Amino acid sequence: MNRLKESYQLLTKLRQPNNLYLASLSKDYHYFWIRDAVYMSLPYMDKPCDTFISTMQAILDVFRRYEWKISFHTNQRPQAMFEYIHARYCPKGFEIHHQEWGHAQHDMIGAFLYAVGTSIQEHNKVIFRDEQDHAIVQKLVYYLICCNYWEDEDNGMWEEAQEVHASSVGACVAGLKAVQTIVFVPQEAIDNGWDTLNSLFPRESSSKDADLAQLSLIYPYRLYEGDKAKFLIEKIEKTLLRTNGVIRYQGDSYYSSVEKEYGRLHDRSLYYGTEAEWTFGLPWLSLCYQTLSDHERSIYFLKRTKEVMLENGILPEAFFADSDLPNPNTPLGWSSAMYILAEERRGLTSQYIEKDYHDKRNKII
Repeated sequence: MNRLKESYQLLTKLRQPNNLYLASLSKDYHYFWIRDAVYMSLPYMDKPCDTFISTMQAILDVFRRYEWKISFHTNQRPQAMFEYIHARYCPKGFEIHHQEWGHAQHDMIGAFLYAVGTSIQEHNKVIFRDEQDHAIVQKLVYYLICCNYWEDEDNGMWEEAQEVHASSVGACVAGLKAVQTIVFVPQEAIDNGWDTLNSLFPRESSSKDADLAQLSLIYPYRLYEGDKAKFLIEKIEKTLLRTNGVIRYQGDSYYSSVEKEYGRLHDRSLYYGTEAEWTFGLPWLSLCYQTLSDHERSIYFLKRTKEVMLENGILPEAFFADSDLPNPNTPLGWSSAMYILAEERRGLTSQYIEKDYHDKRNKII
């Protein structure tokens, strides 16, 4: 069967009756993450169906359920971890309180704002059903400002140690820019984020020189283009690319091949060479190379993505280091979505190249 069709079928399988997505069907990932749902929705943003709209509205319903909390923290900066807007929920969209979690994840708010704003501005999607939806987006902007997102140490895309992460700050910058014509966004709030990005570049954080999450600054957010984008992509490829995927960062203990023996979160040097290889890093590199119009490298990483697929187009979250053994979070919806985006954008690029060729040829004739 066509890999693209199989990947869409996997996303459909993870989609719930309430239009939210499970990250995976595995025991550990049988939850709804805002970040995962946004990325899993991106393939539908430019489609004429209502899939993208219904998911954005379902996420808005989750925010509406906890609007009292968001409202409070538009003026009072969160202190305790539970006060931050939660990133992970049960499949029905309710907060989970029986587990401690790194809830300070500003990138997922930025990602949601980016998706809403971009879909409205570029694809004329009707996201808002009423004034309350509009008010929620405005409050999310004020929430990020109240948190001083540009200097607030959050748990980042990987939900780990609190630092100022370039990928989190960048997501917020992109999100605020995307909704600036829809709700009120002080320009200073965006400028503060840019100041932090410029001071961190090319690092992800004070402790991480290179991180897979930095690819988001190029795709989908397009904050870096040209030479800066090329520098980041090549650095991540050189430092983090492995046989079956891309490691998140050097010394990552999550699903490290020595995690069972030593546990997690020791000095990172203990885990060097044992890091899990994340499959969505391959189509993500393909997408980033597409932004540079480097079609040869883009196609190369798309081919590598298909080489690590299991039966029925399944992409696991990650493979254990130097092996063909996937971790239990298989399939991962986010991985399938990144493959779809890379495959479809490659097709569009091929069309543009062919059209440009014929246009030039006709002019010569």
